[in-house]
Amino acid sequence: MPESLINLCYLAASVLFILAFKGLSHPRTAVRANLMGATGMLVAIVATLSTAGIVDWGMIALGLVLGSIAGAVLALEIQMTAMPQMVALLNGFGGAASVFVAGEALITTSHHGMQTMIATAASGLIGAVTFWGSLVAFDQLQEFVLRGRPLLFPGQKALNALLFLAALLLGALLVVQPAEAWLYVALVGVASLLGITITIGIGGADMPVVICLLNSYSGLAACATGFVLDNTMLIIAGSLVGASGIILTKIMCKAMNRSLANVLFGGVGAAVASTSDADQVYAGKVKAASAEEIAMILEPARRVVIVPGYGLAVSQAQHAVRDLARLLEGRGVEVEFGVHPVAGRMPGHMNILLAEADIPYEKVRERDDINASFPQTDVVIVIGANDVVNPIARTDSTSPIAGMPILDVDKARTVIMIKRSLSPGFAGIPNPLFAMDNTLMFFADGRQAVQDIIAAVKEAA
Repeated sequence: MPESLINLCYLAASVLFILAFKGLSHPRTAVRANLMGATGMLVAIVATLSTAGIVDWGMIALGLVLGSIAGAVLALEIQMTAMPQMVALLNGFGGAASVFVAGEALITTSHHGMQTMIATAASGLIGAVTFWGSLVAFDQLQEFVLRGRPLLFPGQKALNALLFLAALLLGALLVVQPAEAWLYVALVGVASLLGITITIGIGGADMPVVICLLNSYSGLAACATGFVLDNTMLIIAGSLVGASGIILTKIMCKAMNRSLANVLFGGVGAAVASTSDADQVYAGKVKAASAEEIAMILEPARRVVIVPGYGLAVSQAQHAVRDLARLLEGRGVEVEFGVHPVAGRMPGHMNILLAEADIPYEKVRERDDINASFPQTDVVIVIGANDVVNPIARTDSTSPIAGMPILDVDKARTVIMIKRSLSPGFAGIPNPLFAMDNTLMFFADGRQAVQDIIAAVKEAA
């Protein structure tokens, strides 16, 4: 294929990527945007494979087959609750790919210019940090080893600083001594350790932000690899991913009212709420309710707001919630959904779950849009959310979530909290909302609780 045609294909793919990013900003256009992005990637791959210098078509075909099978299995088998973990792994795989591609180019290319070597060092550093940091993020979310809590130890920040400086030094030496391939191996090794040590100190409460940041890292690593290979498409695609990841990270930090530095080094969730702390907050004030009692409260309600949290995702309660909303609407009740930007474990997690259950987009409202209406709301039903509705964020300046904008559900006439227990959220602190006079606790699995409420409402009719 002529170079001019290849560049035209790259331009078309770039336009499709940009349109995909725009479309992914809203659930209504997300599916179409995803297809546009996939089409752009297909165009870019076909154009790249049409260039001269393909070494082994057999290996390329094998990679395409294995990758397609793995992608299809993951797409069909991964539950929505595990989607954040998969995103973390995909970020990591992108970083690892950059490390290997840049390393292979370093070994097989005879001429190494200054720009190429700087890009090679950047690929190794950022790619290795991304890969190992993503594995730690995966573990934090899956709760295999770290159990969602940050691992902090004395001198951790000093160690991170030393590792970063060592990586920069090795990268500088590699740039001036490109023939010394062992420097690249050492750089990747130090960067790998850095990726682990900087991520283990971040708890599950901050994982939505970390996932966005690691996504940006994977894009930057790909961009650097594009300079190594002198591939325009890889530079553009990597730049788009890197920039969008940074923008999303900033948005998430704003939603939590925290700086990126505080997210990376603050260690929120390091301390689990002690029993004595919880006893002081709840002090026998918690009122448990049954499905029948909740049905009686819903009977005269004219406006109900449902607030989904990670507990809804775990229990797969979105379809039961949709059925409850339709049941109430059939009785003339106004029903809306209030979603916090960092509810769940990744940006947009709750929006996707609600869209999956065919809940109309116009009924799903963000925190800034719905907060003013809570004082006029008869009943708020919170399913599995904790930190994003914790009023301590407004009242306690020493709290780990101090200043974080929350959903002001405590201002509603009645709050129904559906949770398995009084256990704290990712921030590791008790929630005074559980003990407020206008709050009733319904201790149960999210989906089963909603189904029991539906049955009680129908029986009371």
